[in-house]
Amino acid sequence: MTSALQAGQRTLRMEAAAVMAVADRLDDRFNLAVDALATAGRVIVSGIGKSGMIAQKIAATLTSTGTPATYLHPVESLHGDLGLVSRDSVAIVLSKSGETDELFGLLAALARLGVPIIAITGGPTSALARASQVVLDGAVSEEACPHDLAPTTSTTVALALGDALAVALLERKGFRREDFAALHPGGRLGRRLLLRVADVMVPVEHRLGPDARMRDVVVVLAHARGIAAIVEGDVLVGVITAGDLTRLIERQGDHLDLTAAEVMTRTPRLMHADDLAAAAVGQMERQAIVAAPVLDASNHLVGVVHLHDLLRAGAA
Repeated sequence: MTSALQAGQRTLRMEAAAVMAVADRLDDRFNLAVDALATAGRVIVSGIGKSGMIAQKIAATLTSTGTPATYLHPVESLHGDLGLVSRDSVAIVLSKSGETDELFGLLAALARLGVPIIAITGGPTSALARASQVVLDGAVSEEACPHDLAPTTSTTVALALGDALAVALLERKGFRREDFAALHPGGRLGRRLLLRVADVMVPVEHRLGPDARMRDVVVVLAHARGIAAIVEGDVLVGVITAGDLTRLIERQGDHLDLTAAEVMTRTPRLMHADDLAAAAVGQMERQAIVAAPVLDASNHLVGVVHLHDLLRAGAA
């Protein structure tokens, strides 16, 4: 008797192999599908049963990546929901066999409206294929279900083809991380993609010149959470951190009369106000620093950003 582990492994391997086989069979019809979808005012995605569930996910993925799409139930479409379809729409219709009776009314209505149809089907000569302008080959040799009945491998392949269309479209349209964030403002991902260093940094309240004595720097370090900015005007010329102070004390007992210029790091790690906060977290973690000065577009000092403030703000 097959163990649960063996059944799980077999299912995953079968579905992975089916997706790879479809990738190898992909041809210029995929380009034609992307061309049609790129010019669509709205994409209509439809299917019945398990294919309908996959169609809903494809519609959601397209919408979230810059291509407005709506799932249309093929039966409900004949009872008023065809109002979702306009003459600048393009339809994606999913069916394993391509012979699903519930699709025929919708296919006829789309044809009357002159809406191009992209089929994802395992039936290359089916009624759906014949009604479509582009047919994407979603055929599988067998379902992962041991009885070759329950849609498993076939729905995985259809979903993967939908994802492939969505990714190709977002690349065609130049869809950026910022665009994705604008469509996902409420979640943690949206915060990560929208949050900038400028949103988290704190102003520099104490600015010292290169001639400042270390006795004054020590006071600033205590108030500025471990980092002192050394400036000439608004131009940053160096920083002194609590770590610099610790190393100085270990190396030289009498340090309070030294100048900032004698101690400061002249090429500190810098951030810019427009940097993504998530990128700043990665950079600070890689460089093992907990605070960094922030410059504006003119390279003038405008603030200091602290790693734990970035983490608290949800930048990672």
